Amino acid sequence: MIIQEQHNTLKTLLSWRGTILPKVLPPLGVVMLISAIVGGIEYIDLYRFPELPLVGFTLIGVVLSIFLGFKNSACYDRWWEARRLWGSLIATARHFDRDCRILPQGRRERIIQHVIVFANVLRDRLRHQTANPDALGQTSGMSAQALAQLYQQNNAPQYTLSLMQWELMQALKEGEISDIIYTQMNSYVTDLSLVQTGCDRIATTPLPFAYSVLLNRTVYFFCFMLPFSLGSLLGLATPLLVGILAYTFLGLDALSTEIEEPFGTQSNDLPLDAMVRTIEIELLSTLGKPTPPPILAQDHNLL
Repeated sequence: MIIQEQHNTLKTLLSWRGTILPKVLPPLGVVMLISAIVGGIEYIDLYRFPELPLVGFTLIGVVLSIFLGFKNSACYDRWWEARRLWGSLIATARHFDRDCRILPQGRRERIIQHVIVFANVLRDRLRHQTANPDALGQTSGMSAQALAQLYQQNNAPQYTLSLMQWELMQALKEGEISDIIYTQMNSYVTDLSLVQTGCDRIATTPLPFAYSVLLNRTVYFFCFMLPFSLGSLLGLATPLLVGILAYTFLGLDALSTEIEEPFGTQSNDLPLDAMVRTIEIELLSTLGKPTPPPILAQDHNLL
């Protein structure tokens, strides 16, 4: 157990993929280069840069840490709410599948197809991308004509939900289910609609742009001015300490910006492809149909 924990710690310390370091490396390298130049000049006493008040930098650093903490907390709340919404989508799909067993096989298959399509088109809507109709048709089993009509809609997820509700209304009309069972099963359609509404709210309301720009500029100003404040005190050690401080501030700023939009395809965004594939595999397996291979969220947080 101890060996395994040490291995995981070492792996975390040496990780590159999935970390924020590749994004902040260019400005971090510039800051450390300036630090090396300033520290070297101060060390050999070639030139004495005007000493900037260290107390002022300390106060700025404290205030900046507070605001960075606030931004990271706000962005993580958006990420976590998105994760909960997609977890609710997966759970609702499972509940829907179990209750659909009371329906005739043909109608049950059509509703399950709509659930699979809903997950796919919701992901594509949130990522502002266009799905591959052939791949979706092969996975869901929907006809090319039905998919063509689906892609003509302005809101494909909502249109898919209307198809689910229409199937349930037909089942009620034809006496396949009672009104009590219809109400119960229709509540799953409502739950899926609430998931879409929550995701749309996150996707369409980012943090205020002026706030993000102000904080980003302050972080860069603080990091690029650090060498001139610490160079006379640290000398040749200036790049090391300044690099650690700059990595912390630049990294927190970049990480919060990345998770602010949790539906993207960056390493720390939600693994929506893996979640959609989970729904496809579970629902298709209950229908006795071939299932696609699973997708591992290797560069994302675990499901």
